[in-house]
Amino acid sequence: MKLKVLPILIALLTSGILLFGGWFMYRSYAMENPLADLVKKNTGVEQVDTTFSNKQAIVSVKLSDQANLRQIYQSIVVDGASLVGGREVQLKVDSDSSAAIDDWWSKALFGVAQAMDTKQYADIPGLLTKEAAAVPSLQAMTEMDDVNVYIRLSDGTHSKYIILPRVPASMGVWPNE
Repeated sequence: MKLKVLPILIALLTSGILLFGGWFMYRSYAMENPLADLVKKNTGVEQVDTTFSNKQAIVSVKLSDQANLRQIYQSIVVDGASLVGGREVQLKVDSDSSAAIDDWWSKALFGVAQAMDTKQYADIPGLLTKEAAAVPSLQAMTEMDDVNVYIRLSDGTHSKYIILPRVPASMGVWPNE
């Protein structure tokens, strides 16, 4: 029995195209596009790009000044739970920051980093408000949930969004550790 190479190659090529094309279409139309549409419904979201991997759902957003970062994250985790599945949600924000805001943030970061390391999250709003008093046009808004601390710095025309993950305390060997 002699096998013909051309029909075998055509069959392999066709099945490969159908398999990978079907997977791409499923991922795009059943997962990524519905999640992007869900995120776009939030106030202040200008642009959304979603990417799925086996372990992560990466959502890249461009936001306006009216955006509420905590609300956007919660809508992804809660409302998009069926789309995300068991994947870890990673929210990447494309900020429209300015050099002045970036410079101010680099100075204020020391106090914020200390508050995060010592888990004194309640100190962050006061620290940022006190630091922002040096720059009259700068406003600092903070919010928190059980996963992240969300910070928005705005000078009226430019905004910088920062997401700081809250890392839960790890249990040591001894019960009182």
